[in-house]
Amino acid sequence: MAGVMPTTFAPLRGPAVLFAHRGARAHAPENTLESFTLGLRLGASGLESDVWITADGVAVLDHDGVVGGTFRRKQIGAVARVDLPEHIPTLAELYQTCGSAYQLSLDVKDPAAFEEVVRVADGAGATENLWLCHPDLDLLTAWKERSGATHLVHSTRMAAMERGAERHAARLREIGVDAVNLHHSEWSAGQVTLFHRFTRFTLGWDAQHVRNIDALLNMGIDGIFSDHVDRMVDAAAALD
Repeated sequence: MAGVMPTTFAPLRGPAVLFAHRGARAHAPENTLESFTLGLRLGASGLESDVWITADGVAVLDHDGVVGGTFRRKQIGAVARVDLPEHIPTLAELYQTCGSAYQLSLDVKDPAAFEEVVRVADGAGATENLWLCHPDLDLLTAWKERSGATHLVHSTRMAAMERGAERHAARLREIGVDAVNLHHSEWSAGQVTLFHRFTRFTLGWDAQHVRNIDALLNMGIDGIFSDHVDRMVDAAAALD
């Protein structure tokens, strides 16, 4: 691809994971089995979604966690699985449809879903490919002992790192949180290198334009989240 500079930095374990954000969201209805399947077919090496727990304890994939019309909206946590719209898949259905030979990043929107997510992933033989994201570092710490081979990810902002990025990276290593997830605009090659020095993975979200994807790849980022799977795949191929 024209304009792509040779990469100077390398991911901790290459190549970077190309996460299809809510599936191939730019090409199909988000968070549907159709979208997830298409994302993988277009060449994504990872999928991304948000996970909630239903009233009867089923882990399901949806962004807002609210169903129903304008005047009768309900939280997913108050609804049984059988009463959810058909387009909302369960985590188990995702594995049944797409297998588990890809990286899966889930924003755990309802912390009560954690145990069921790990159980389902374990049953699919997929815990090593699972990345669980949350902004609460204390909650991630509490999950560590029960997460097994799952990767735990701190979704945050640079401004929220009160003692600075270096101490934050050291803290993540100390408590066993594997990765940090920032908006693409907050990453620089120096910041990626800093977190790599503490063997923490670096993830960048909302990389929708080719210039943003190229920049992250050239920094040696470990994972990219984008709605545009085709753009990620083309940009990564141009670096080979």
